Amino acid sequence: MKPFTFTLRQEPPQRVDLSALTPDRLAGKSLAEIEKIEIGATRASTKVGDVFQLAEGDLKNVRYEGGSARFDLVGAKLLPEFSIHVEGDVGLQVGRLAKGGKITISGSAGAYAASGNEGAHIEIKGNVGEMLAAPLAGELAGMSGGRVVVRGKAGARAGDRLRRGILIIEGDAGDDLGSRLIAGTIVALGATSGRVGYLNKRGSLVLAKRPEIGSTYVDCGAHAFTFARLFSRALKADSEAAAAVLSGKLQRYGGDTAVYGKGEILTPV
Repeated sequence: MKPFTFTLRQEPPQRVDLSALTPDRLAGKSLAEIEKIEIGATRASTKVGDVFQLAEGDLKNVRYEGGSARFDLVGAKLLPEFSIHVEGDVGLQVGRLAKGGKITISGSAGAYAASGNEGAHIEIKGNVGEMLAAPLAGELAGMSGGRVVVRGKAGARAGDRLRRGILIIEGDAGDDLGSRLIAGTIVALGATSGRVGYLNKRGSLVLAKRPEIGSTYVDCGAHAFTFARLFSRALKADSEAAAAVLSGKLQRYGGDTAVYGKGEILTPV
């Protein structure tokens, strides 16, 4: 059965909040009712029907034909067993607080993608803005589960305060990758810069290209980790390049000793 489809009529006149357009929130509503849902982010009214043409389909699978950098909160609080695909770009906070399910973005995403993600599998085929999987102001932890794969570049402070889950960044990462890392795993295949792993407590940073390692990390030597090889098999379906990095011998740096100090940076020997 075809997915329930939102086809973009025109670029929205303002930023739009699409958090109300997840499968569970649309269930039981007619097309006319969905078209009347308010999605504007300002006092000026913008309704679903102003921006999208709707086509009925399987509500377990929602598809957007056409994207925009003004599409905020796509897939927010998405529940397991549902999926959302966007053929184009999205704006801020895609997958915010998602409980599960799958979100696929064919283009790029804005800042705070996967913020608070609890279990969704999110794939972004373009670039992503700053603070990937990071907490919003006032929150104590970022992503707490799930898996995020970015095929392009990531902005500054990706994985900030990551608590649990897996981030794979196939392109370059901006400054301070894995800052204030609590736990979880980040795999970065491109170049990194700034204070990589700053204040890392017990997370794992796997870097295909070795950066300048901070003085608060301790060189623990080269190892052939059995778990890393097993873990690489689990990543192969999402990123063969990430799996290849973990399948070989790795140099381990323990830290950040400025804090709890049970984290690590792993790089190919």
